[in-house]
Amino acid sequence: MSTLVNYSGDNEFYSGGSLCSADFGLMLALGHADIYCPVSKRARISGPFVVEERTKNPSIEVLPNECLFEIFRRLEGGRERSAAACVSKRWLMLLSNMRSSDICHTNLSAANGASDDTKMASADEDVEVECDGYLTRCLEGKKATDIRLSAMAVGTSSRGGLGKLSVRGSNPVRGITNVGLSAIAHGCPSLRVLSLWDVQDVGDEGLMEIARGCHSLEKLDLTKCPSISNKGLVAIAESCPSLTSLTIESCKNIGNEGLQAIGRCCTKLESLTIKDCPLVGDQAVVSLLSSGNTRLKKVKLHSLNITDFSLAVIGHYGKAITDLNLCKLGLVSPRGFWVMGAAQGLQSLASLTVTSCIGLTNPSLEAVGKGCTNIKSMCLRECKCVTDSGLVAFAQAAGSLEYLLLEECDKITQTGILNAVSICSKLKSLSLVKCSGVGDLPPQASLLSPCDSLRSLSIRSCAGFGSRSLAMVGKLCPQLHHLDLSGLTRITDAGLLPLLESSKAGLVKVNLTHCLNVTDEVVLSLARLHGETLELLNLDGCRRVTDASLVAIADSCLLLNDLDVSKCSITDSGVAALSHGVQLNLQVLSLSGCSMVTNKSFSSLRTLGESLIGLNLQHCNAISSSRVEALVEDLWRCDILS
Repeated sequence: MSTLVNYSGDNEFYSGGSLCSADFGLMLALGHADIYCPVSKRARISGPFVVEERTKNPSIEVLPNECLFEIFRRLEGGRERSAAACVSKRWLMLLSNMRSSDICHTNLSAANGASDDTKMASADEDVEVECDGYLTRCLEGKKATDIRLSAMAVGTSSRGGLGKLSVRGSNPVRGITNVGLSAIAHGCPSLRVLSLWDVQDVGDEGLMEIARGCHSLEKLDLTKCPSISNKGLVAIAESCPSLTSLTIESCKNIGNEGLQAIGRCCTKLESLTIKDCPLVGDQAVVSLLSSGNTRLKKVKLHSLNITDFSLAVIGHYGKAITDLNLCKLGLVSPRGFWVMGAAQGLQSLASLTVTSCIGLTNPSLEAVGKGCTNIKSMCLRECKCVTDSGLVAFAQAAGSLEYLLLEECDKITQTGILNAVSICSKLKSLSLVKCSGVGDLPPQASLLSPCDSLRSLSIRSCAGFGSRSLAMVGKLCPQLHHLDLSGLTRITDAGLLPLLESSKAGLVKVNLTHCLNVTDEVVLSLARLHGETLELLNLDGCRRVTDASLVAIADSCLLLNDLDVSKCSITDSGVAALSHGVQLNLQVLSLSGCSMVTNKSFSSLRTLGESLIGLNLQHCNAISSSRVEALVEDLWRCDILS
């Protein structure tokens, strides 16, 4: 160039080399160049130099989607695809619509991609790894958007995608739709568990995409999904033969057709829950249970328009059912329950729960007991037609009964319960909750033989039960480990002390919540007699319990790990005594509402906090916020509520 121009002088026009160098060409291509032109010299060659300023978008943005798709499918590493997805929403949506089969694979990427993806997995804070090896993610509320689902699908696709996805609610402005679910279907072919709760805008199209892309689906939970109908469920049934668990709740457009398809195609189904679906009737239940090779073990039917016919089918074909839960079946009559038991098909049934079913009467309950001879757990809630005679007849028939819960069964009295307990020689746990018919035990109850098998007794919020009965309870149940008397406002020390004396096995868990008349004398006796075995003690609301109880607990309860003295008359002295005690395992301590605990307990709480994982200081108004903040900073292992 210098020969052609034939120029020389003191100052060079361009000292970096030829004007046609590659660097200068690059500067021109970029639309800008810095050139030094001295005023004392004039170039032999002159001419206009115009650099046009470019204002258009980068050229790659004007490429059609088809071209970008071909580019993206050649990005084999997960890191590269995730980086590309961050460029724009358009790129993210294109990448999220790519299936794993669309990606071009080479040996080089297989060698290098593994280490990169491993690094990605460790750096990804949004995705957790479950113990069984697959990735899981939960989106809740405002975080649940299509963009997040698409980003998750792209970011995890190189590792097989998510194995478990749970969505709870949706963003009210830009919530999850079929687009987000389609992205999951494309990027997560190994999805095993999908749970959608209160997702209003996801419909059949999204569920059909899951069916097309996620053939390994094993568990599906649809709750409050009004836009999903039979069409989407049929697609799942036809494409996901490995389905083992299905939950349909409050889905007003899902009915018999979708569940019939499940019954035909999903022969591995083991767990079924259908709740509050008005279109589901007998046809669905028959299809799901009448198959000869059904594997259903757990069945929950709540608030459905099914009749006696469905219960007859369950009783005849439910040979594999081990857990049956029936709730609010208003169209089922006593005959339905009677036939279910008389069919003799529920020989594997171990647990039965019946709630608010007017069809359960004394004769039908007896028939269930005779037909389910291996039943071990029975829960009756709000069964207003069952009386003492029905309970006793059931106990006589169900000789293997180990767990009995009665809640709001107002026609059952203490007489029926005593007779049933005396019959059930294997009974381990008895729970009575809000049974208004249960009152004080009759004097002749002391003549009954003790139930040595009973380990757990819970009598909660039974207003008619008082102290006079507790002494007899101790004689009838001498081997108790767990005792729950919460909400029995009538009981006093006079009733509790004989019970504690009669318990020979050593109490492990004791709950006396809102037993307003209990005093330190009971706690001192409990610490003296059962201090070597006691692990949990709840005295919430026992206002007559004072520091003396904490002193006894500190001296005698070596194994105590959970103590609740909320709203008790505890002061700084009691907390100090507890901090100097012999107990080595205290992990949870609740002082909520202890208004006499002040800042003076700071050092004691810090000492206790060395072993605590939970500390409740709510409504402790005498402890300043600065002291609480200091405790939070010092006790970093402990979850402190304030």
